[in-house]
Amino acid sequence: MSDHYATLGVSKDASPEEIKKAYRKKARQLHPDVNPSADAAEEFKRVTLAYEVLSDTEKRRIYDATGDEQGRAGGFGGAGFGGFGGAGFGFQDLFDMFTGGQQSGPASRVRQGQDSLINVSISLRDAVFGVEKTIDLKTAVTCQSCQGEGTAPDTHPETCDTCHGAGYMQRRVQSILGTVMQQVECPTCHGYGTVIKHPCAECSGKGRVRANEPVTFTVPAGVNDGARIRLRGKGEAGLNGGPNGDLYIDLRIKSDKYFNREGDDLLTTVNVPMVAAALGTVIPLETFDGQQQVNIPAGSQSGDTVTLPGLGAARLHEDRRGDLRVRIQVTTPTNLNEEQRTMLRQFAELRGENLQEGSHVKQKHGLFSKLKEQFK
Repeated sequence: MSDHYATLGVSKDASPEEIKKAYRKKARQLHPDVNPSADAAEEFKRVTLAYEVLSDTEKRRIYDATGDEQGRAGGFGGAGFGGFGGAGFGFQDLFDMFTGGQQSGPASRVRQGQDSLINVSISLRDAVFGVEKTIDLKTAVTCQSCQGEGTAPDTHPETCDTCHGAGYMQRRVQSILGTVMQQVECPTCHGYGTVIKHPCAECSGKGRVRANEPVTFTVPAGVNDGARIRLRGKGEAGLNGGPNGDLYIDLRIKSDKYFNREGDDLLTTVNVPMVAAALGTVIPLETFDGQQQVNIPAGSQSGDTVTLPGLGAARLHEDRRGDLRVRIQVTTPTNLNEEQRTMLRQFAELRGENLQEGSHVKQKHGLFSKLKEQFK
């Protein structure tokens, strides 16, 4: 699949005027009347298709969303060596293509800064309750020495002596339309109309430098792993005093030693001694909300759960929380002394359990006992 932006040599956020300017430049080089080679003809088709799609707001939207090369159903729309009508490209545009068109004035040095994307790790507790964080971000910031102008102290950009501030020059060229005057970018000021003869020593005339910038942002309660936060105007500073781009923060939630998350609920496991599980007990549990008392019902088995309502994660943008589910793990005593072993045997006898050293426990009325009685 063709990348229309790469074909025209523009960025994905290029303005309509930048797209049109890029097409004019390439079309002048590739048009069959100027460059009759077969390779140029094929490239001209690709360039024209790219312009047809990107110069149309709706087609460009469809192309960006779906990747469809034509930006619509129905194909190329007649754009070819002479097919300019479907792209809003008429005779005046064809004329401008070979003459350079009428420039509206010198270009501005001001450019908007790029967007930035960073990853930030937070704890599970911060994800549950939300938190305000401040980080140091290495980014492009406005130069404080020149305040973004790009010039040394007490100096300013000066009018270009070559083009006298126009940003472009005119020259005679031969084309399919005859001898015409073509406007070209001024080689001295590169279209800006001004030159910086005394650039700022701190930023080398760019109006910005790289530095550590503290950024504060709020993580909402109940946020999920992989969530993205957008901070408008907190991205890189623009060139020569241009506006900042945006900063995007991708959140990563670190694993917790004691708690796992399942949706809006938190899960944890507690070890309960065998006797305590049999008789029932109350155990203290440290949670994100402080110490809580967990009631362990008598006869609890491994895998049973006790629910503590409202102690889970916050529900995003809601004034409610999930639950804390406590899983019970019954522990069997080990390293018993002889007295303890004797007491356990007595306990088993009281329950009618048949214990044999080195063998599995046999239930008094188990399956094999019943079958044995039937054979008798």
